[in-house]
Amino acid sequence: MLAETGRRERRSRLLPARVVVYYVLALCLFYGDAYEEVMRKLVQGLRFLGSWADAWRVPTTSAFSQARQRLGEEPLAELFHRVARPMAAAGTRGTWYGDWRVMALDGVVLDVPDTPENREKFGKSRNAQAESPFPQVRIVGLAECGTHAIVGAAFDTYRTMERDLASRLLDEVEPGQLVLADRGFYSYDFFSAVRTTGADLLWRVSSTLELPALEWLPDGSYRSEVGPNRWKVDAKRGKRRCVPAELLLPV
Repeated sequence: MLAETGRRERRSRLLPARVVVYYVLALCLFYGDAYEEVMRKLVQGLRFLGSWADAWRVPTTSAFSQARQRLGEEPLAELFHRVARPMAAAGTRGTWYGDWRVMALDGVVLDVPDTPENREKFGKSRNAQAESPFPQVRIVGLAECGTHAIVGAAFDTYRTMERDLASRLLDEVEPGQLVLADRGFYSYDFFSAVRTTGADLLWRVSSTLELPALEWLPDGSYRSEVGPNRWKVDAKRGKRRCVPAELLLPV
């Protein structure tokens, strides 16, 4: 992985690239601890097993920062793409509904360090009173329910809509999955795009979406269908269309 991304070091260092990869993973696990304390926790077990030199000393904070800059994002992105897979076995609680593997799309906005690069790349949000203190990133992930394993993720500026980010994750959606999503993800076009993956969908929608009752079912629910918004606009203007059946999606 390090060789493929061109991050293998050419000389011996206190913090070689392979150690920095493990260190960054440990930072995620112990996110409330200082840099030096995370490294102490990482190497403590290795020293006990005799796999770490006793003469090695924890580097300074600046050394950690320089090591992470040398490593860059490419090796960790490659690692994510290799290992980000569904983890649940048959019978894992919370993951299965019948034969479906239950997945969920969701998004979050996170603060990132207030550097000139991040301000230029991601920008700061603002309201009528003030600007946010940090640049912000919007992230959307596809997660396996039950295990909470993230199998796909996309991020961009906070201005980017969740739907647009989720559209970058379609390669991770597969037949045999039941994909959950809240109402912010629904649009006819995106709903149609996700259906082409072969997965089944269970999404919330806005209460303003018109869903005609085509057939009432014994449990009190009913069968309906959705179509492109432009047809609804035309219908309100008095225009009539012959709607191709393949473009009406049952819901």
